[in-house]
Amino acid sequence: MDGRSHMMPGQNPIDDSRQNSVAIRLEDVSKRFRLGTIGEHQRLTEAISSRIKSLFKPQTPASNAQPKDFWALKNISFDIQRSEVVGIIGHNGAGKSTLLKILSRIVTPSSGRVGVQGRIGSLLEVGTGFHPELTGRENIFLNGAILGMKRTEIRNRFDKIVEFAEIGPFLDTPVKRYSSGMTVRLGFSVAAHMEPDVLIIDEVLSVGDQAFQNRCMGKATELGNQGRAILVVSHNLAAISNICSRAILLEQGTIALDASPKETIRKYLQSMRYDAGRIQWEPEQAPASQEVRLHAVTVRNAKNPSSANQVDIDQPIVIELDYEVLVQGAINTVQIHLKDENGVFVFSSANAPSMSLQTDETFGKPLDVARYRTECTVPANFLNDSRYILSVFLGPQIGKPTIQCDSVLAFSVLDTGAMRKEFLGSWYGPVIRPRLDWSSRPIDSY
Repeated sequence: MDGRSHMMPGQNPIDDSRQNSVAIRLEDVSKRFRLGTIGEHQRLTEAISSRIKSLFKPQTPASNAQPKDFWALKNISFDIQRSEVVGIIGHNGAGKSTLLKILSRIVTPSSGRVGVQGRIGSLLEVGTGFHPELTGRENIFLNGAILGMKRTEIRNRFDKIVEFAEIGPFLDTPVKRYSSGMTVRLGFSVAAHMEPDVLIIDEVLSVGDQAFQNRCMGKATELGNQGRAILVVSHNLAAISNICSRAILLEQGTIALDASPKETIRKYLQSMRYDAGRIQWEPEQAPASQEVRLHAVTVRNAKNPSSANQVDIDQPIVIELDYEVLVQGAINTVQIHLKDENGVFVFSSANAPSMSLQTDETFGKPLDVARYRTECTVPANFLNDSRYILSVFLGPQIGKPTIQCDSVLAFSVLDTGAMRKEFLGSWYGPVIRPRLDWSSRPIDSY
């Protein structure tokens, strides 16, 4: 470890008087993006690419419109001490990824000061820092060199990196042939085992399987206990609650709360913007890809055509997605994730034949340009009396969405007493409460 404060334009060293304890310091950090402009770029390659595109782009009145400013972050200030594991949570567009890119020195702040003490290891996107043509072995040494490590240091940690990533048989295969899960495993393993002073982890870990996510969280806790500062962005509220000593809630580019994970998660859930049983977007604001535009998401009881943020436990629950196919022949799939209010993953389902009780005639087939509605029905008496968070995903393949809406709706399942009958106690604890087929009968005595 080099023990220095790493800086970039807009970054400054941490004050020596507190240098031994503070790993990260932000003072009034803001980040502005100019929408519709081609004159502001972070990299030379962006400027060149933008200029070439402009030569072939027809000039229209709209293209001459004045650019608009969008503030992704506004006056962000906080310190993170060594040994702290801090979670960052917030809705999509809150500024989480922009904040991590500034700390990782990928993006420069528009104003304010940033100080990061020591070596930084970051895992922000699948494949970040990897050369696709190089093998896993070669990329390990490349990443170590980028982090400023000597070749002997990398060799000393090489076996642990490979063991943790579980890619031994594919070590000499080009990374471009790795699955997304393999790439994430290798990326995290490299970042964690290079002994960074600050480890920054984005939601990218959700690509890995549950067992690997658990190992990653365990490794993050271990590094925190060794005196490293860990910054984690995740929609997995259970993980934030379990491994973090502190959590920061971002809302529209500002800090809404910086407190214990329990307090921050409670405020986050209370701030769910779409706790009304339905969210509907205007076309220009709707989540969209080149082929599909999502118009609305609705939760309701099967017997009631109106949306509801509170549904009866004794009735089937219908989840509706309204979307529009924009390109003739496009293929679209629909998937949902449901979590409880503590972030526990309850289930995932999709309109694929392997996950549906009946055949969805649109699945895997080219679609006409039109509006569609996909419905998923959750059985009555299946979910417990609790609050649930819904995420939805659309795209040509299950697991590879082009439209991803995390925590798009929240709704509550209410116990109306229909299930209780002879039981008057508490159902608190399980996330599901299904009625199962039970029977008893006399059997012959021995």
